[in-house]
Amino acid sequence: MNIEPTLICIPDISGFTKFMSETDIEVSSKVIPSLLNQIIYSNEIGLKVSEIEGDAVLFFKSGELPSFKELITQCRLFYTRFYEKLHKLRTSEEFPEYEVNIPEVLGLKIILHFGEIGATRIGNKIKLIGEDIIVAHRLLKNSISVDEYLLVSDNLMQQYDELDIERNFGWGTLIDMQENYEHIGDIRYSYINLQPLTKQQN
Repeated sequence: MNIEPTLICIPDISGFTKFMSETDIEVSSKVIPSLLNQIIYSNEIGLKVSEIEGDAVLFFKSGELPSFKELITQCRLFYTRFYEKLHKLRTSEEFPEYEVNIPEVLGLKIILHFGEIGATRIGNKIKLIGEDIIVAHRLLKNSISVDEYLLVSDNLMQQYDELDIERNFGWGTLIDMQENYEHIGDIRYSYINLQPLTKQQN
């Protein structure tokens, strides 16, 4: 098993459980895969897919990191393309044979983390192993007050020169926070609210 410094990216569909419990299975079984596929096809910086986890995609990238700007631009693309697909689904352009009632609870949050990750092949899939995978998933549970956001761990921020880190992107500003997780300790991160991007699309 190779252990390498690795970028972890997890786009996660919020409102998934409520949607699955309130929507006909025939419709939800088409809508969710369609949204996840849109996220995967929007990858333009060479991220690899490790797992598709029901409501999330686990991307990773070893070796040279993209620039901070490229990384933020990619996450912005994940978000805007997600909403473009959601709009098509809501207007029945995607599945005209169904009357698709998609609740407003569906949205997207994205976690970015960096750490020492082991990768092993199981069948035709690459399984990622290590404490930093646990940290990335724990970061999905946090005290951020907005529902849709991009979270960048301090581990990842430290890989960039401070001069290369933009904190204001016109549509929002990175805000610093910290969480304490059992068995892990304090994890610092920055986040930016993604919701203003949906207004730019309208």
